[in-house]
Amino acid sequence: MALRILPFRQYSDHDVVNMYSIIDSDVLDSTTGTGAGDAGVFVKVSDGNFDADPVTYQTNDYLGDTSYPFLGTTEMYPEVNLKITGAKGEDHALGLTLYQTAKNDENGEKLLYNPQKQEELQAMLPGQAVPIATKGIFTLAAAAFDGPITSYTPGNKIKLSSNAGKVTGFASVALSALTTGDLVDETKIFGHVLGTGVRSSVGPTTDQFVGNYIVVSFDCNS
Repeated sequence: MALRILPFRQYSDHDVVNMYSIIDSDVLDSTTGTGAGDAGVFVKVSDGNFDADPVTYQTNDYLGDTSYPFLGTTEMYPEVNLKITGAKGEDHALGLTLYQTAKNDENGEKLLYNPQKQEELQAMLPGQAVPIATKGIFTLAAAAFDGPITSYTPGNKIKLSSNAGKVTGFASVALSALTTGDLVDETKIFGHVLGTGVRSSVGPTTDQFVGNYIVVSFDCNS
């Protein structure tokens, strides 16, 4: 499944933004896939034009064959115009996506026609606003961070990775030991590591999150 965050988390709804949808190229074809449409991706604003209408109706073949009248034809699919995409490097992160964005379920059936399953899978449809946590404590699966687990010793800092949507960890360095390679822009640090762990499969069932995980506290509001 397209999930990079584990169940343990602490956050306030006051710190959740519900105004942005992910760009079309980041939408997952299926909830069994992985990519920039996953839940647990650190994102930035790619289109923040508040002069535009908050929602417009688009031509989208997700509704059906656009060559037939009244199916996927002109201006019938609602889409939030404010957009986000994966943040990396020197970007300023808006926050962490709490839901995945996908077109179909694991059987290839459109989630558009099964809202109950859509909610059970914690998924948003293409063009729908994705809830984004700007602050909180979250458990990140291995797919959400880069580098060896040794980089995530409790107390280490986190910043955006060079790979979009992920974070990387590093230790604070004493001034007397600083070298050029140790220099980090303090404004890019937005959290720290609380702890780490390892998940493994038990019995005949394979754990989809098998491997390392980290618990982090972050605040993108500064």
